Amino acid sequence: MVIHYFKQKKKQESDKAYKVYERIIFFCNQFVKSNDLIISKNFNSKFEIFSLFLIIFLKCNIESNLKNYKNLNQNLINLFIKDLDNSLREEGIGDMSIGKYVKKYVKKFYYRLDNVDKHFNEFNIDNFSIYIQNLNFVKKDHSLEFSKKIYEKFTDIQLEIKTNI
Repeated sequence: MVIHYFKQKKKQESDKAYKVYERIIFFCNQFVKSNDLIISKNFNSKFEIFSLFLIIFLKCNIESNLKNYKNLNQNLINLFIKDLDNSLREEGIGDMSIGKYVKKYVKKFYYRLDNVDKHFNEFNIDNFSIYIQNLNFVKKDHSLEFSKKIYEKFTDIQLEIKTNI
């Protein structure tokens, strides 16, 4: 009988994470569609942009001291990995090599998580712009403009977290 209450709480947390994940996807799609600074809108560039948005959201959760933010962040990362697996399958990656690709992208994500977090902590737009330029998905000489747009979205996401979550 007691297990029922634990499962119910976990279901509520995962439902909340799913809604938040959908919101991050919405922010990302809106950003990609309205942005002409991206070189090509392929899987890799969308992965990079989505990673940035997810990292921003994870960082905002930590900074705003949300209740159970650790569980929410973990659920978001779990959803991200499942979604990554499904997206790679849709791209045509076969069952035999899907694990290798998921592992590669998860490693990329955690590398980005560490680097982007440093740039947001320092809040140095020039360093972040150089970092974005090195990712090679933004048109040459437009990384500063792109970085400013990311910072604007960062503040939008912070505001949304404070009001809706």
